[in-house]
Amino acid sequence: MDNLDTASFQRYLTQFMDWAVTFVPKIILAGLVLWIGFKIIKKLDLIVDKSLEKANIGLEITGFLSSILGMVMKVVVVMIAASFVGFEVSSLLGVLAAAGFAVGLALQGFLGNFASGLTIIFFKPYKVGDWVQISDMFGKVKNIQIFNTTLETPGDKTLIIPNGQVTDNIITNFSTKGKIRIELNVTMPYEESFPKVEKILREALSTCDHVMNEPEPLIGIESYDSHNIILAIRPYIDPDQYWDATFEVYRSIKSAFNKNGIRAAYSEGVELGPIGD
Repeated sequence: MDNLDTASFQRYLTQFMDWAVTFVPKIILAGLVLWIGFKIIKKLDLIVDKSLEKANIGLEITGFLSSILGMVMKVVVVMIAASFVGFEVSSLLGVLAAAGFAVGLALQGFLGNFASGLTIIFFKPYKVGDWVQISDMFGKVKNIQIFNTTLETPGDKTLIIPNGQVTDNIITNFSTKGKIRIELNVTMPYEESFPKVEKILREALSTCDHVMNEPEPLIGIESYDSHNIILAIRPYIDPDQYWDATFEVYRSIKSAFNKNGIRAAYSEGVELGPIGD
């Protein structure tokens, strides 16, 4: 019995050694092909990006084409590595085609995002660097890729939006006119005269370097709360100066209210008073 077990062990060991001698070098070679291939692809991506930038075809097309070429090259490298292991490329292509069809049916959303990406590239509702609002998301376009668009918000947040959602929603491009209207609010006491406060606000806005004189800023009463009247202030600014303009406007209004004695109600110790003009 012991002799039988020893013979079986020796047979399995011989088979394993034969398999190792045959396939381990191929697996190592395939791994080297993948490693070197991906390194080369990374360098080629940089070369392609620089070439496309020199061709002046637009940053949005550059990112889109670069991502497609990178994906294609990686598929080619994987197929070459598989051929070293012993897979037939023609059979592998057939398997990939069948798998691609099945995956395509299961991932129709991705295909829709891809088609939407092509629509964005060719019809150009926006380009890299534009300030846009997609549905309720506002930001600066940083990148347009195969499946998604990346926005950077004024608050330094990165929004990654599937291209399918982009084309399914209303797109507002603020950069086509070179300006946006920021929406700010300040409070005014009920007893204060609105025409007086409006004049003070317009004078304060006129001192702000980041606020455009044309179109004229909009100022009006937005709503009433228990302690104050809520005023809406809507000046036009350069989209790239969003936060600088916002801080400058609030600082200027605070200073103007202080100089003109415009008071604000507090939640503690509030007293009823008259209503001004």
